[in-house]
Amino acid sequence: MTRPEPTPDARTGPSTRGPADLVITGCTALVHDEREEVGFVENATIVVRGGRIETVTAGPVIGGTVTAGTVDLTATGLAAAEHIDARGQVALPGLVNCHTHSPMVTLRGIAEDLPIEEWFNEFVWPIESNLQERDIELGARLACAEMIRGGVTCFADHYFSMDTVAAVTTESGLRANLGQAFFSSHGAEGRERSLDFALRHRDTADGRITTSLAPHAPYTVDDADLAATARLAREHGLLVHIHAAENRDQTEASLARHGRTPIEILAGAGLLDTDLLIAHGTGIVERDLPVLARASGRVGVASAPRGYLKFAWPTTTPVRALRELGIPVGLATDGAASNNSLDVWESMALTALAQKFTEADPRRLTSRQALHHATLQSARAVGLGERIGSLAPGRRADIILVDLTGPHTQPVHDLAATLVHSARAGDVRTTIVDGRILMRDRELLTLDVPAVVREMNARMPALIDRSHGKRIQDYDT
Repeated sequence: MTRPEPTPDARTGPSTRGPADLVITGCTALVHDEREEVGFVENATIVVRGGRIETVTAGPVIGGTVTAGTVDLTATGLAAAEHIDARGQVALPGLVNCHTHSPMVTLRGIAEDLPIEEWFNEFVWPIESNLQERDIELGARLACAEMIRGGVTCFADHYFSMDTVAAVTTESGLRANLGQAFFSSHGAEGRERSLDFALRHRDTADGRITTSLAPHAPYTVDDADLAATARLAREHGLLVHIHAAENRDQTEASLARHGRTPIEILAGAGLLDTDLLIAHGTGIVERDLPVLARASGRVGVASAPRGYLKFAWPTTTPVRALRELGIPVGLATDGAASNNSLDVWESMALTALAQKFTEADPRRLTSRQALHHATLQSARAVGLGERIGSLAPGRRADIILVDLTGPHTQPVHDLAATLVHSARAGDVRTTIVDGRILMRDRELLTLDVPAVVREMNARMPALIDRSHGKRIQDYDT
């Protein structure tokens, strides 16, 4: 559970409190109206102060002169320590990767064209038994760099050695919700480590890191551990981040073994009465919908469609049915071992296309609806709907600037459609978190990618060795 931050009064004009931290001028800004409809403000000026968006206003800005390191925006009376002239670019709320395993970029492409059982048991879980802290650190660094370059400003991570991931997140400047994963095979100690991590790191990195409890899944965490997790979440006000109903086979196996679906197991453990982030949910079936409707906690679902297509799963996340229940569906990539990338732009386009296909209706999930999932819905899914997800006064200044001048994005007849179906991660020019510029004109400012890649490649032979015959867990739903 994320505690709401105090929201300053919205301002309609320039502040009189001295220079702002950052002023962005000349962009087209994606905004949400009072009904949460996505719209665009042309020739916008965005003022950032104290890590928050102070104003988003429309209208011309005439020139500016640099004086003693400060840009004097003479037409508006604004001055700023940093100024970005964003003419020809679109400003969006930073994208949120609602479910990933960031260190798994080290396994990108290691196991291809396989069913999920073989993927886990023969490759991923044996290799993960080799992971050292340094592998986790290097993987997290490369993942953070990839996400910054792709306009992701916040990610929800569910993995091991999360103290290391938290340190990398802090250094990178990104925002994250982090959870230390555990199986019941770890015993009570696994659950206790997850809680300890969540309490020690909650609201660290100047508030950019929030935390969750992270049981792996109903098929690897037993009912007693799930119920204990629910009690701890309520006691400490923590989000729970879990894989559940990942695919239809899991749901059918759960019904055969337990007489209950994975969603019904979560309900029986009390997890639907906590704040809950469910990863995937492609196995959510009709009987689950009234169960989810009765949830008293704040439930969100993360959808990562590229992986579902790769594993040839017959269904995808039921976005429309969940939206009708008021459950936010956020965009995700899952880990790069299954998805091969951390590209949320691709997830946005595939989510829209998959919904059209499964609903057999081209009007389902319009481009503007897809942008809503990429922004406000994603923020809500990870429990940060009061902090991020829109360019509005009082929200944290997580902003990306997207260049649509490339041949693949021109001409622009429908800006929303261009952003969803034509734009790419490489079109992001600038990435800003809490008002701090992490990438400017495609230059990363907080991470050294070549050094990470050199060391990672040197460590790779030891990491991918499977001759030991061990694995961290068995995949058997």
